[in-house]
Amino acid sequence: MVEITDAELAQAKLRWDTERAQRPLPVSVRFDPSSGRIVVEFANGAAFMVPARSLEGLAEATDEQLSEVELLGETGLHWESLDVDYSISGLMSGIFGSRTFMEAQRRGGQSKSPAKIAASRANGAKGGRPRKAATNT
Repeated sequence: MVEITDAELAQAKLRWDTERAQRPLPVSVRFDPSSGRIVVEFANGAAFMVPARSLEGLAEATDEQLSEVELLGETGLHWESLDVDYSISGLMSGIFGSRTFMEAQRRGGQSKSPAKIAASRANGAKGGRPRKAATNT
């Protein structure tokens, strides 16, 4: 068994307090039904928003269920009735679900469905994508 001295414990607490003071602490979270976003507000006045229904486990949730979001300590978000948890840092890094979910989301726009192929061919027959209009700056 490892013994920790009072001095070591005091040093660890000081390191924790120093680290904690250097990162923004979430003070509130809410679901904004008009925009469909989860809004996390921090003690330093900053805010972070994420589209709620883009998160794995929340796509089919009702506005009422999404409104049940609560802070999970200082690092996460929690929906009790949906049994869904997310880390705030993960969301801020663009992690909206498991690797499988994220890969499926990424591939979604790259699908080669017959309808997508036909639309691409029809667009190509018309001369392809229109060029961007030149802007004078």
